[in-house]
Amino acid sequence: MALTSPACAYMYSHPAVLPFFHANSPGARCSLQLAPSTFAVASSSSASTSSPLKALIFDCDGVILESEHLHREAYNDAFRHFAVRCPPTSLQPLHWDSHFYDDLQNQIGGGKPKMRWYFKENGWPSSLIYEGPPSTDTDRERLIDVIQDWKTERYKEIIKSGTVKARSGVLRLMDDAKGAGIKLAVCSAATKSSVVLCLESLLGEERFHGLDCFLAGDDVKEKKPSPSIYLTASKKLGVPGGNCLVVEDSVIGLQAANGAGMPCIITYTSSTANQDFKDAIATYPDLGNVRLEDLELLLRNTLMVN
Repeated sequence: MALTSPACAYMYSHPAVLPFFHANSPGARCSLQLAPSTFAVASSSSASTSSPLKALIFDCDGVILESEHLHREAYNDAFRHFAVRCPPTSLQPLHWDSHFYDDLQNQIGGGKPKMRWYFKENGWPSSLIYEGPPSTDTDRERLIDVIQDWKTERYKEIIKSGTVKARSGVLRLMDDAKGAGIKLAVCSAATKSSVVLCLESLLGEERFHGLDCFLAGDDVKEKKPSPSIYLTASKKLGVPGGNCLVVEDSVIGLQAANGAGMPCIITYTSSTANQDFKDAIATYPDLGNVRLEDLELLLRNTLMVN
């Protein structure tokens, strides 16, 4: 396994740390990094007597489930439903292909910001909502609201179909964290109603209602990569950022977590696998072989390195 950082070299020179890597799946990347000094909220002496991990925070889309292709499908269905043509002279409804959507969703968090950016760059569209392109800011925001609301309902229908499952290892880690007295949260940039349905479906109502904190895109003014949602979670949980560990799947989420002073691990998907995760403390193809003890040890040694 290649050593990609001084922290990885530290791990191999300290045998007590090695079990963490032995627990990883063969495809896991060793990319443990030196975390920013803001992460170091506990001394190495206190870390040796109690776990520094006080809260485990999951993103939803891409982490709890691989959902981006489902969101893309729902957006394209909405564009067809409202005959959204961009540019307005186009003969066919707008269609976001998978390559474009992967790039878009990895740069801009939240559905409304995605559409707002796209229409500003490519021209405001014609649609069944307005006879021509909306000419005022009020009409433009209404256009986005109408499309997003329909898209959200369509996405809910896809989730309700019962064909969507949680990613490997997620439910086990949540249960283990709860059992160990570690606070559990979900922070998603998506619309609250769609996230609630998704979490109730994939986690079950007992796990969902047992969360210590749940925040969606509706709960903050600024979407990821702004750290706003994670700063809000830290306050609600009553846990300093350095004692929270965030699980994300994209650079946008990683930037949001780091901006809040929270160490972050990455469980990447096919659409984010090639992103630069140098600021994550570890990356994994999934959480199937990752144990809670591994995460506690990882966080403890991240603090020790600092």
